[in-house]
Amino acid sequence: MSRFKSMTAGAALALGLAMLAGTPAQAADPLQAGFVYIGPTGDHGWTYSHDQGRKAVEAKFGDKVKTLGVENVPETADAERVFRDLATKGYKVIFGTSFGYMNQMEKVAKAFPNTVFMHATGYKSGKNFGTYDIRTYEGAYMLGVVAGKQSKSGKLGVVGSIPIPEVIRNINAFTIGARSVNPAATTRVIWVNSWFDPGKEREAALTLISQGADVLMQNTDSPAVVQAAKEKGVFAFGWDSDMTKFGESAHLAASVLNWSVIYNETIEQIAAGTWKPKDIWYGVKEGAIDISNFGPGTPADVKKLAEERRDAIKAGKLHPFTGPLKDQAGKLFLAAGKTMPDADLRKFSFYVEGVEGAIPK
Repeated sequence: MSRFKSMTAGAALALGLAMLAGTPAQAADPLQAGFVYIGPTGDHGWTYSHDQGRKAVEAKFGDKVKTLGVENVPETADAERVFRDLATKGYKVIFGTSFGYMNQMEKVAKAFPNTVFMHATGYKSGKNFGTYDIRTYEGAYMLGVVAGKQSKSGKLGVVGSIPIPEVIRNINAFTIGARSVNPAATTRVIWVNSWFDPGKEREAALTLISQGADVLMQNTDSPAVVQAAKEKGVFAFGWDSDMTKFGESAHLAASVLNWSVIYNETIEQIAAGTWKPKDIWYGVKEGAIDISNFGPGTPADVKKLAEERRDAIKAGKLHPFTGPLKDQAGKLFLAAGKTMPDADLRKFSFYVEGVEGAIPK
């Protein structure tokens, strides 16, 4: 058994930092952790939620850890430059928070074997290169349950970002959740091909509303969809964080991410010398995601139902992707009682029954 297991987390961290620095515990330099973001921390969505996780690290570890967040880093060679710069400056762990950083992180990780690299939503790994993600589809499913209950037309809309498996999976889970309470519900998707573009997000939301959608979900990062819903008198959800202040009565609930569960755990393991690369995919069970911030337009019984579904997911009694499930063409792809394996969830490339339209090539 590691001697750190008999200590408090704080004591293990202090000793681990001292060992990393090669100096007495009281003189140890802080462990440096870098966070690289695809968008601005003020997007109120994906990047905002990651930055809240960074701040939680600072709050937990105090002066034992020094963090830095780098905003608006595109998924290009520029990302490689940022990762390399942080590693050169002595950062012990670097978190890359967007799927498109994967190849750049892998390259830099090989050049800096003593630095830990953690990539969000990716699938590549190495000796000092791990992956992490949150089961956002669990949040999408819970929002779908609320949407199915609240929609009068049965027509739902989703503003999609980029057609990768992660986003397709969320759209499908949302639709499955909605159809679990309203079998006639359908979902229409408009893709904006961007994670953060408030103008395009707003335009897509308005188009969906004009096509009859009266409840909207998004897999984009700004509150533009919630704002458009409020303007047009329909409903929407906060995505990745609470967006109540942007929609007030239009805001039904929010799928809120808690990245600190992963960040704090990783920092502790690095400091204690126990970190090993692994594939982290946390969800409701681990406290990494929740449905919360219900708005005034959400009836008490609907809130209760959503929370019951959440509790069932947490207890392992409910999985959003449990058969029988059919694809968009009506073909059974998951038999009754079967649960879709993580390996298949990660490579979703088709819509489930109830989603209209085609996935862009």
